[in-house]
Amino acid sequence: MTEPNERAGIKIPAPILTIIHVTLAILLGWRAPLSLSAPLFVRLAGFGLAMLGFILGVLALIEFRRHRATTDPKKPAKSFVTSGIYRYTRNPIYLGFVFILIGLPMNMGNYWGIVLAWPLITLTNNLVIKHEETQMEKKFKDQYADYRSRVRRWL
Repeated sequence: MTEPNERAGIKIPAPILTIIHVTLAILLGWRAPLSLSAPLFVRLAGFGLAMLGFILGVLALIEFRRHRATTDPKKPAKSFVTSGIYRYTRNPIYLGFVFILIGLPMNMGNYWGIVLAWPLITLTNNLVIKHEETQMEKKFKDQYADYRSRVRRWL
């Protein structure tokens, strides 16, 4: 008999949460722009943040592949990765999503991504990360507790 889905508590995957927030930021920028100017350096900073977010995701996926770990949150974890970017943050992909949310709209002269970053972080913590961490604690016990004590959730 197969094991029940260990990640069944995740109702909305983090990529979907991010897409919703980025779309909302862009729509709000068109319909209700914040009345602040966006000089070139702000737009470039936004591009840089978005690229940093993308790079964080790529670095995380490289480590997952190196360790043959699953990136599908619906599949049970057989191991967890603590090397590479995971030495600095337990959730580099989700951190990258936040940087993309802030950076993409900012690159368009839109500040709504900054406003929506906190709701994305809160929803990701409550709807995704708490469920993932609960499963990791159950499965890897002291090993995960040690990792969690050394590496921050976000930064």
